[in-house]
Amino acid sequence: MTSALNPTVAPAALTMSATEAPAKPCTYSIGRRLSLLFATQFVIGLGVLLADIYGITVMLFQAKHNEQMQGYTHVLADMMNSASERAGASEMLNKLAWSAERRPGTFLVVSRADGSEFYRDPPPTFDVDHKTAKSSSFLVTDKANGDIYTGRLVLDCSQDVKTGQRMAILLLVATLAGGVFVAWATFWRVRCSLRPLLDLANQTRAIDVGRAKQRLSLDEPAEELQPLIEQFNSLMQRVDRTYAQLEGFNADVAHELRTPLANLIGQTELALSRERSTIELQDTLHGNLEELQRMAVIINDMLFLAQADRGVKARRGAPVSLAELVRQVVEFHEAPVEEAGLSIRIEGDLRLPVDETLIKRALSNLLGNAIRYAQVGSELGVHIGRDASGRAQMWVENTGPTVPPEQLPRLFDRFFRADASRCEVERPHHGLGLSIVAAIARMHDGQAMAESAAGRTRVGFNLLGASVASEGDASVANG
Repeated sequence: MTSALNPTVAPAALTMSATEAPAKPCTYSIGRRLSLLFATQFVIGLGVLLADIYGITVMLFQAKHNEQMQGYTHVLADMMNSASERAGASEMLNKLAWSAERRPGTFLVVSRADGSEFYRDPPPTFDVDHKTAKSSSFLVTDKANGDIYTGRLVLDCSQDVKTGQRMAILLLVATLAGGVFVAWATFWRVRCSLRPLLDLANQTRAIDVGRAKQRLSLDEPAEELQPLIEQFNSLMQRVDRTYAQLEGFNADVAHELRTPLANLIGQTELALSRERSTIELQDTLHGNLEELQRMAVIINDMLFLAQADRGVKARRGAPVSLAELVRQVVEFHEAPVEEAGLSIRIEGDLRLPVDETLIKRALSNLLGNAIRYAQVGSELGVHIGRDASGRAQMWVENTGPTVPPEQLPRLFDRFFRADASRCEVERPHHGLGLSIVAAIARMHDGQAMAESAAGRTRVGFNLLGASVASEGDASVANG
């Protein structure tokens, strides 16, 4: 309760939680993981195989013991039967005593039908009651007297059991040793195989601002790593190109903002150099306001281009008539069109789901650019239609100076002017208009295009992924 009421406790807790770094995920070694995996698989596979071998060996030992027991009991039964036929019980005892020395590792006890002991071998060298001893019983009938004898033969299997135990230990050691060897061999082989990755990591670590042109390569190209190398090098080329564009963009921004800032500073210093009347101060403030508005336009355009570069897509609404959007833009430019003695002709129409505000902004920039460089008294053409692949496209065409072919690809670069001397003093522009057109085209999954030949320049864009709802043709002339 005290901590809840104390205003100094909660901020401290918030500070601690804010400074706590997120837990770093645990890393692992591919070599060790593969080594453990292969060693485990090897131990399991070899263990199952050797366990089968051990089980088969134990079965063979058991079969051997059964054969020995059957052989001994069969011989003893025949020997007792033949002895009883010739001389009776005394001969049987002599034969049993004689056979005791010829069947080492055994112990025989023969009992009469009443349970009394008829014969017993000398004390054995092994424990007849141990689990390693195997026993078997047999019956013998004295045909002369009709007496029945029960024999119990015990076979010493301790040597075979010890052999099986040694074999099991040997197989277990072999399995573990094989697993250790496989783990070490796999780890060494993986380390050797991953050496190209270490080389690539070292090459990547060496790339910095001063060595931005360096690219990844391997002395012996690996088929599995080649796509990664190509993708990384391609990424570095794009980063290098973007970095160069960013440097140029920053320089252009600094250049464009430096002029209005210098004007603001100069006009303000001039106004403060001596006493000024109210009218003079108002003129100074009006001039400063124009420069500030120019800076605001540049900054807003830069923010818009930054959003487009982040992949923001246009919000498409219901299908609208592109020709109607063109008419609305033409009405907005009516004053400069009349001032330049131009006329505008609109050809074609499509109904598409587009962002009306963005499309009108792009059309306004295209018309403004065409009006700025059009020959006085000429006609501007706005063409709406589809190209050979069925994509919707819009062109603004004007008659004027031909743009050199080497400059056409740069028309949509930021702050680029094909001829800075052609900029109008009355209507200065900062060179972002066509860049905004290209950005709006990208936001509609399209691209900007430009052509110039024989005094006719066409600048426009297409709209990829826009489905055509309906289309018609229109031709409107505005003078």
